[in-house]
Amino acid sequence: MSSPRAASLAGVLFALLYATALILLRSAIPESSESAPDWSGEAATRVAVAVWIMPFAGIAFLWLLGVLRDTFGEAEDKLFASAFLGSGILFLAMVFVATAIAGGLLSTANSGHEPDSSVALISREVILQISNVYALRMAAVFMLSLGTLWLRTGALPRWVTLITYAVALVLLFVTSYSEWVALLFPAWALAISVLLLVRSYRRRKATG
Repeated sequence: MSSPRAASLAGVLFALLYATALILLRSAIPESSESAPDWSGEAATRVAVAVWIMPFAGIAFLWLLGVLRDTFGEAEDKLFASAFLGSGILFLAMVFVATAIAGGLLSTANSGHEPDSSVALISREVILQISNVYALRMAAVFMLSLGTLWLRTGALPRWVTLITYAVALVLLFVTSYSEWVALLFPAWALAISVLLLVRSYRRRKATG
C-alpha cells in the first residue's frame, strides 16, 4: 500500500478505536471525585471492553506515526521530527498506563477482592491525570510539531495546518476544564485520515 493510503486507513482505525475506548472509560468512571468507580455490573463491562480495545488503537497509532513520518521524506526537519516522534510515543505510553491501571482495578474486583474506597479514588484521579492532562498535552505537542512539518514541507494545505494548530491549543489549555475535550484528538485524526485517503484516491485516479 502507498504511504498516504496506509496512513489514512491506520488513522481511521485509530480514531474509531481510541474514541470508543475513551467514551467507555469516561462513562464508567464518575466525574465527581467524591464517588468511587463501580467495578461491577455495566460499568465493569464498559471498562473491560475499553481495556481490550485500547492496545489495538495503540497499534494503529504506531502505524500512523511511522507512515506519516515517511511522507515527509528528505524534507523532514530533524528538530520538529524529534518532537513529533517523542510526543507521539509519550502520548501512547501514558494512554496505555492509564488504561492498564483501570484494567488492574477491574481484575482485582473480578477476583473477589473489591478495591478499598480510598485506593479506588486515588486510582481514579491517577487515571484522569495521566489520560486527560499529561497524555493530551503530549497529543497537543504532537499536533503542533506535525502541523509545523506540514507547513515547512507543503505536504498539506495551509488551512489544514491552521486547524491542527487550533485543535492543539485547545488540548493544551482546555483539557483541565472538561474530560470530554479529549475526543477532539480522535476527531482530528479521523478528519486528517479521511482527507489523506481522498487525496490518495484522487492522485491514483489522475495517474491512472
